[in-house]
Amino acid sequence: MARIPDHEFDVDDDRCFGCAACVAFCPINALELKDRLAVVNESKCTHCNHCIPLCPVHALSIIRVVS
Repeated sequence: MARIPDHEFDVDDDRCFGCAACVAFCPINALELKDRLAVVNESKCTHCNHCIPLCPVHALSIIRVVS
């Protein structure tokens, strides 16, 4: 899947508890844990959405960026 123009990957820090399910499943290693929270490297992320349904607390999404 190609990146979605005017969108970015978002991690809800209030929901994420650092289980690392998304990190383990990311096919291009665009996610990592920092201070027990998932963090995305937006320049690597392809918006493939593979990780989003794996999050047990629904902390991951792709959101539209308003300029």
